[in-house]
Amino acid sequence: MVQVAAALLFVMAAGLGITVILAMVRNNEDAILSALAGEGAFPIVAGPEKGPAVQALPLRRSASRRDTPRPVRAAIRVQPQLSRAA
Repeated sequence: MVQVAAALLFVMAAGLGITVILAMVRNNEDAILSALAGEGAFPIVAGPEKGPAVQALPLRRSASRRDTPRPVRAAIRVQPQLSRAA
């Protein structure tokens, strides 16, 4: 009896999963088919350019952030917790 109930629950879950997948395909059919075809959701023209960057900007901290002191972490001694049974 339990096996029958588990099998029915599994069938219901699988049916719900297939229903969700079919609903997603129905709503986004064009995007899914273009992605499966290898075209992607965006045209190639709008994609990032390949090769080295024409002008690279070095990242550095601003003067106000560079001069501010950083917080020092205090060394904390960890003590073992007592078990609930003790």
